[in-house]
Amino acid sequence: MQDLAEGVARFQRDVFPAKAELFARLATRHTLFISCSDARVVPELITGTEPGDLFVIRTAGNLVPAYSPESDGIAASIEYAVAALGVDDIVVCGHSACGAMTALAERHDLSGAPAVASWLRHADASVARTSADGDVSALVRQNVLAQLANLVTHPSVANALAQRMVALHGWVFDIPTGRVQDLTAPRAA
Repeated sequence: MQDLAEGVARFQRDVFPAKAELFARLATRHTLFISCSDARVVPELITGTEPGDLFVIRTAGNLVPAYSPESDGIAASIEYAVAALGVDDIVVCGHSACGAMTALAERHDLSGAPAVASWLRHADASVARTSADGDVSALVRQNVLAQLANLVTHPSVANALAQRMVALHGWVFDIPTGRVQDLTAPRAA
């Protein structure tokens, strides 16, 4: 905790004064960025954005449960970003060497982590779409695509898509190289 307290003090002393004007007029969030909770994936760093540019949701495995009438924090955050903030873009960003996808691809025993095992069931469609057994990279890519499909089940997203008010993007961040692959970019003919 001492490191965190010192970091806050440095922020207040060195960073905030230089960016006081930015914080006073924080940009409206134009992008909802859904990424893994892995500490190596820092959306603002990867995208070169400032505070206020992204509305960020971080979940283990960058999983987005399909919509259900029961409220949960992820669905509420998606709805708020789309319906209240009016984001223009939604990015689901997976990453290389994802622990969640590794556990699924390699069929790790998760009996000692029942909450994790239950959460990872939101990736069942991703696992079903991946033909190569144990191929973490393939599963990461399929998982991003499956989570985009889950996003469309959320009424706020479906409505915004129907009105052409939002675009969906699927990315994979390669940690060792810093490269980002856009799985949803149009392919050259």
